[in-house]
Amino acid sequence: MSTYAIGDPQGCQTSLLRLLDEVKFDPAADRLWLVGDLVNRGPDSLAVLRFVKSLGESAISVLGNHDLHLLALAEGYGRAHKGDTLDAVLAAPDRDELLAWLRQRKLAWREGDFLMVHAGVLPGWTLDDTMQRAAEAEAVLHGAHYRDFFAQMYGNAPVAWDEDLQGVERLRVIVNAFTRLRYCTPTGEMEFHHKGAPGTQPAGWLPWFEVPGRQSAAATLVFGHWS
Repeated sequence: MSTYAIGDPQGCQTSLLRLLDEVKFDPAADRLWLVGDLVNRGPDSLAVLRFVKSLGESAISVLGNHDLHLLALAEGYGRAHKGDTLDAVLAAPDRDELLAWLRQRKLAWREGDFLMVHAGVLPGWTLDDTMQRAAEAEAVLHGAHYRDFFAQMYGNAPVAWDEDLQGVERLRVIVNAFTRLRYCTPTGEMEFHHKGAPGTQPAGWLPWFEVPGRQSAAATLVFGHWS
């Protein structure tokens, strides 16, 4: 059995299938880790969702920012962006089934010394902290009151974790870290505007995975978002 990790399909079903064919992926024997952003930007988000869902337990996918954007739009929150390619999903006859399945994906997945997230992990979070924070937000996303979170999901503030945070501000920091983080200060203040490659960021910011003393450094991190 082999485990393959793939980043950010973003609605590119043909490319995804070609890649799986290249590695001779066998869903009966192998496992597939997908780091989120199954949808948007590419031409066939609907096919990607249907395909990954059809793989059942052979595929593990965590939530990315584009996945959450789709879920929020479906509930009437947020606004569509110019480059969105989500209309086919929203108009599909099986949209409710697909969206319910997508919403039940996790924000972080850990097996042994491997940890998968979509974007990042704040430098002050240990592996146990990371999984506890993920579970806290997942309980809301998977629960009966998920619409309340989507109504207030969008926003950059607060930009840093504080254990005393409560309510939607606490959840927003957790979700932003897992699904949007690229750069932060050594103390964990997140920066969301710069999207260039490492080395192009403004002074004072570091790629989150290069922060000295990062508390999750003992694990092998599997993540995407930089595409």
